[in-house]
Amino acid sequence: MEEQNEEQGTMSFLQHLEELRWRLVRSVAVILVMAIVIWCYQDWIMRNIFISMSKKDFVTFEFCCKYLNFMCVEEIPVDFQSTTVSGQFSYGLMMSFLGGLVVSFPYVFHQLWSFVKPGLKANEKKMVKGIVFYVSMLFFLGILFGYFVVTPMSVQFFGTYQITKEIKNNFTISSYMSMVLSTVFYTGLFFLLPVVAYITAKIGIISSGFLKKYRKHSIVVVLILAAVITPPDMISQIIVSIPILLLYEIGILVVVRVEKKRVTEG
Repeated sequence: MEEQNEEQGTMSFLQHLEELRWRLVRSVAVILVMAIVIWCYQDWIMRNIFISMSKKDFVTFEFCCKYLNFMCVEEIPVDFQSTTVSGQFSYGLMMSFLGGLVVSFPYVFHQLWSFVKPGLKANEKKMVKGIVFYVSMLFFLGILFGYFVVTPMSVQFFGTYQITKEIKNNFTISSYMSMVLSTVFYTGLFFLLPVVAYITAKIGIISSGFLKKYRKHSIVVVLILAAVITPPDMISQIIVSIPILLLYEIGILVVVRVEKKRVTEG
């Protein structure tokens, strides 16, 4: 009966709230299940996914050293420590929850999209066909880029940098995990730029002319951003800048398509 009401557009405000509530409940349940699974394997995950990033045999370091002839290090002199009573437990929880959210992202987005989708017109639904797949793909590409490119460069630089040999790098697990988790997660979100461009263009906030006009400015901003989040060498900055600039150009193409569709319908 609920599906029939939805199709006929007769759902009441309270029915919409009830539907949203259950979609959120299902999303939270899946995130918690994934978080529990990650918690059960937290020792392996911490050693092989996070701590391994500080080792010289990490896949990014070996690839860059062998094929690009940079980021070649003998050892990253880093020792990890927890300086608070609940430090390891707190970051174990954070790692599990954030990992559960990342793994569950396609399902969570599908639930939210299924709530929004009935309110769209038929032609709008056609334009965004497959959006769950594309959004999830962009998000995971961003996660992989953050994990295998951006974060290892940061770990390698800050781990090997020393003002003087008398000062040893003893990172707290909190500072290390904060940098890794935030960098990887936010890079995943940043890769959703084309989706943001589509939505803002659909609403009428931005246009392709606006994006083209400020293309040069965006290049400068991207280079500055790359310089901030990567070690101070040209190769690292270029590696990080290229995908971001490509996403900007993809965003322009998406906006152009929206504008052409609007003219056709008009």
